[in-house]
Amino acid sequence: MKRSLGVLVFVTLIFGAATWSENVTRAAAMRGPQAQATAQTPPTIASVLDRDISNVEKEVVDAAEAMPEEKFNFSPEGLNIPGSDFKGVRTFAVQVKHIAASNYFIWSPITGDKLPDGLKDGNGPENLKTKAEIIRFLKDSFALGHKAAATLTAENILQNQGKSKSTRIHLATFGVAHAFDHYGQMVEYLRMNGIVPPASRAQSE
Repeated sequence: MKRSLGVLVFVTLIFGAATWSENVTRAAAMRGPQAQATAQTPPTIASVLDRDISNVEKEVVDAAEAMPEEKFNFSPEGLNIPGSDFKGVRTFAVQVKHIAASNYFIWSPITGDKLPDGLKDGNGPENLKTKAEIIRFLKDSFALGHKAAATLTAENILQNQGKSKSTRIHLATFGVAHAFDHYGQMVEYLRMNGIVPPASRAQSE
């Protein structure tokens, strides 16, 4: 009797463990490959920063692509809103170029890359005029951000890079914060033109 009971308990434990393992595997599969990779691979400083850059990149690029070509040079100055003071503010196109230009200025000290030709200030190269050219410039600047994030380790994040007085971790995170800051301006410009920002469309449906 005792032997039969012992066998029963053993079989029950084995069955329970197998069922638990199957449930965990099924749950991971339902969450998709990214969730499985996250569960298997512990986060690193580089991966966390890369994810943050991806998040702001999607918001900014989607917003830039949402503005029609014919309104890319929109500025609220032209609305002549009573009591407002928009004189001299950046156009939508320059807002986008400013984010991209700043990305290069902020992240290039981490990677050691040279600045693109024609990039002299925070408003971006003057020769970039069309929506397609500006968005290409924007996407390339975020590619540099991903390259910068990939260099970060626990050993080097507090190092000053090149001639910069800022640490690697400060530069990496400041690039994300700065882009989100100007993303807010882009959202306002879209709203002024009756365009719901892509990130808000699911909420407004």
